[in-house]
Amino acid sequence: MIRRFCSFVLVIWALGFLWFAAALPQPLEGTRTDAVIVPTGGGGGRIDRGLQVLRAGLADEMLVTGVDRDVKPAEFASSFNVSEELMECCITLGYFAVDTRGNAAETAKWLAMRNVQDLRLVTTDWHMRRAANELVRRIPADITLLRDAVRSEPTLYTLFLEYHKLLASQIAAMIRDA
Repeated sequence: MIRRFCSFVLVIWALGFLWFAAALPQPLEGTRTDAVIVPTGGGGGRIDRGLQVLRAGLADEMLVTGVDRDVKPAEFASSFNVSEELMECCITLGYFAVDTRGNAAETAKWLAMRNVQDLRLVTTDWHMRRAANELVRRIPADITLLRDAVRSEPTLYTLFLEYHKLLASQIAAMIRDA
């Protein structure tokens, strides 16, 4: 009986991992949102993609959450070739988050001061599911969250680690909500 149960759990885990690795979220093209959220962290291209969305007029403003406290706005602007005008009007650097849950909390605080109905989350394809799940738990239910994944070439180790972080996040949420 125990052997069958363990085998069943192993099969479910393996099928879940295959789905997670084979069906990574995709980029979102051409859709307009009120704001764009870009969590910093592993996987390049996130900030560049967020800026591309902003410059194309597909969002009015952008929060970069989880920025290192030593990074000054002028350094950020210089690193990503952002004009002073764009920094002033449209980009907020969030310095308080240190992990994905913190990114969601920082975003929720930022959203509380704005009238946002549609929100675009820009993060790496392998990070999207967990980041979106954390964000959905923290933002008001009337805000529509759109996922805009930055394509990457994750290693098997990265996928394995992120899959388990997603599972842990889901289990923690179930325990918190119980």
